[in-house]
Amino acid sequence: MSKPKIAIIVGSTRKVRFADIPTAWIKAQAETHGALDVEVVDLRDFPLPFFDEVASNAWVPSENDVAKAWQQKLAGFDGYIFVVAEYNRSITGVLKNALDQAYVEWAKKPMGIVAYGSVGGTRAAEHLRLIGVELQMVPVRNAVHIGGGDFFKVHPGFGGTGNLADIEGSIGASAKALLDDMAWWAGATKAARG
Repeated sequence: MSKPKIAIIVGSTRKVRFADIPTAWIKAQAETHGALDVEVVDLRDFPLPFFDEVASNAWVPSENDVAKAWQQKLAGFDGYIFVVAEYNRSITGVLKNALDQAYVEWAKKPMGIVAYGSVGGTRAAEHLRLIGVELQMVPVRNAVHIGGGDFFKVHPGFGGTGNLADIEGSIGASAKALLDDMAWWAGATKAARG
């Protein structure tokens, strides 16, 4: 069986987003890990309107062309790792909208999380897990949380280095555990879907 194909979804579209740094880092970690085939999927490349369909594509086909392109892109993956910023104790609005624009494509596939914010994006990660369950994804246990002093040490907007290697000791083991979980669950769910 070929390696599971995993999308690393960039969950922020802000011009000054921090997301590019952890996205590049987890992609490099996954490539070194070797059990997964990963691709970055950037929400900036899918300018989705606010959800305005009759219903989810679980019930009726979507009409918006960007939504259909988004669904087609997602369909090719065996699982998803979300790079998540915490905004006011939850996920970004743009990520919630992107999640709502698909349903069929998410179902019965694992989801992992790389979260960041002052408390490690923990509250955003928990909200994302709840949404994932409703979309029939399989949230994996392990996640990467970049928070507290580590967050400010590497966030360029706060005078940080922009280099996650500076906090590898804090987050490296979590990344390996996340990727191990993703590899196992992606393999298991891919086989079950087949």
